[in-house]
Amino acid sequence: MRALIEEATVDAYGESEQAVGFYTMIEDNLKLPFQTEVLGMEVTVEAVDMTDDDQIVAICRRGNKRQRIPILDLTLPAPPPRGAEWIAAYRTWLRGRY
Repeated sequence: MRALIEEATVDAYGESEQAVGFYTMIEDNLKLPFQTEVLGMEVTVEAVDMTDDDQIVAICRRGNKRQRIPILDLTLPAPPPRGAEWIAAYRTWLRGRY
C-alpha cells in the first residue's frame, strides 16, 4: 500500500496536489464501467471526477439518471474491478492525514 501512496503523491506539494495524484491514478487504472449497488439499486459506474474541494467522486448511472457519489462511499462489487487497489490506497492516505 505504501508503494501506491508514494507513487500517487510523488512530486506533489500539499494535500490538494496529492489528492490530484490519487485522482489521476484512479482515473488511469480503474477499469470502467462496472456495476455495483447504491442504496440497494444497481448502478453503472461510468467515470470518476474531482470536485472543487478535492473530493474524488464516482459518476453513477441508473437509466437516464446520473449521480456523483464520493468514491470512498461506493460499495465495490465482488470481485472488485481492476485498479480498485488505488481506491484502497486513497482511503489509507486520507486516514493518515488526520
